[in-house]
Amino acid sequence: MEELDLKELFQMFWTRKIQIIIIVIIAMIIGVIYTLNCVTPLYKSSTTLILGRINASESSTTTKVEDEKQITQSELSINSNLVSTYSELIKSKSLIKQVKENLKTNISETALRNSVTVSRIADTELIEITVANINPYLASQIANEIASVFSDRVEEIYNISNVYIIDEAVPSLTPYNVNHTKDVILFGVIGVILSAAYIVIYNLLDTTVKNGNDMEKITNTKNLIAIPFLVTITIGSSLIRLTETNSSPSLILIAAIPVFFLVFT
Repeated sequence: MEELDLKELFQMFWTRKIQIIIIVIIAMIIGVIYTLNCVTPLYKSSTTLILGRINASESSTTTKVEDEKQITQSELSINSNLVSTYSELIKSKSLIKQVKENLKTNISETALRNSVTVSRIADTELIEITVANINPYLASQIANEIASVFSDRVEEIYNISNVYIIDEAVPSLTPYNVNHTKDVILFGVIGVILSAAYIVIYNLLDTTVKNGNDMEKITNTKNLIAIPFLVTITIGSSLIRLTETNSSPSLILIAAIPVFFLVFT
């Protein structure tokens, strides 16, 4: 019984394969239109900072040279604790406002803050500042300016200088949020799902009797005989008879159309 149900399910989809193909093609066309016209390309640019040796803003002339060449364990511990604080400081309102004024950009402070992502590279004292913008060159300028203003702000607030720029941000001309192939494939998969749902729902709602098997299921009886459809077509002096057991009369008439043309050609 299970094998019969699987066959019927396969037959149900196979008989409507043209509809499935059409729905998938329409979905993929919508995907092309969406990815080309509805998605605004955004570009990311990142700069990397490291928390290094802690130097006082006014260093003493009596400091030993060997102490200046190495980072002590206490400094590493302090830097590790400051990473989370620095990450929040980078996105503070005052710092973002200063960056906006320095660059003289018309981007709102809220939009500028939301475009900035600050992350700590795992198990390190490295901080990565990433900026997303529709202009790749502006994105790199914002990232570099944030790093510069942040370094000055740390020295101003904590009276120490331990922030060093490792990698400056450079423009990336490839948008990170646009992937045409991925979008088209995704919409194609959605088309397959929608077409499958349409066919299943259509067959569940369709209660018409299509063949003898349907009649057996409804009446719970066995068919003893099958009376074929007999269609007689008279064309001139010719008599054409089409007989089909499982097809409907409309399908037989459609099948008779090529015969009609053959007789008159």
